[in-house]
Amino acid sequence: MASSYDRAITVFSPDGHLFQVEYALEAVNKGTCAVGVRGDDVVVLGVEKRTTAKLQKDRTVKKILKMDDHISVAFAGLTADAKSLIDTTRVECQSYRLSLEDPPSVEHITRFMAQTKQKFTQSNGKRPYGVSCLVIGFDKDVPKLFSTDPSGVYAEWKANAIGRSSKTVREYLEKHYSKEVAQSRRETEKLAVKALLEVVQSGSKSLEVAVMAKGQPLTMMGADELEELMKEIEEDREREAEKKGKKKSSD
Repeated sequence: MASSYDRAITVFSPDGHLFQVEYALEAVNKGTCAVGVRGDDVVVLGVEKRTTAKLQKDRTVKKILKMDDHISVAFAGLTADAKSLIDTTRVECQSYRLSLEDPPSVEHITRFMAQTKQKFTQSNGKRPYGVSCLVIGFDKDVPKLFSTDPSGVYAEWKANAIGRSSKTVREYLEKHYSKEVAQSRRETEKLAVKALLEVVQSGSKSLEVAVMAKGQPLTMMGADELEELMKEIEEDREREAEKKGKKKSSD
């Protein structure tokens, strides 16, 4: 049945599906995992970093990119589609500043990205963007986290995941995100990394983490800083295991 309706982007199947949009979502689900966690005064992005070829410069393979001084994005899906969309959005950021002499809000930029994606789901001769994005930033010192998908839908989140095994990571975030975690910058960073470690097995070498704090630009965590964070997470796990062991022995 699908093969009869998946050749034209503008044709619905009898049961209400746009198969090309669903195929674009599948492309996202095959991409590397990305996580966003919003704290009270910080937003953290974490992405799974695939190993690069031996002779390839890893600085040219980035999943976390800056769109404006106060807005950044992580993506999952087709890298070429993401770069095209992000370049278009950067132009919108500059146009907004030029026209209104104010920085654009995070929601405005997310809405622009979502509208751009949506236009590509209802036009002949085009195909949907095979990419989902996590957009972070600050609006008047208030941290924001939004997500968009290939259909053009966007929503605001406290924590979210996109890409490979995103459902597993999202369930972990739902279980462990709390007001207490959001109040601490360090705990917010730890939660983002712990969530990624649910699907990434090779440790800090396969992770890329960026932090945006109030009044500060996006900062990428260095290898030493990330290694120190991983040690703290391991110590936390050991303490939790000890507590569980003591509780079982007392029972």
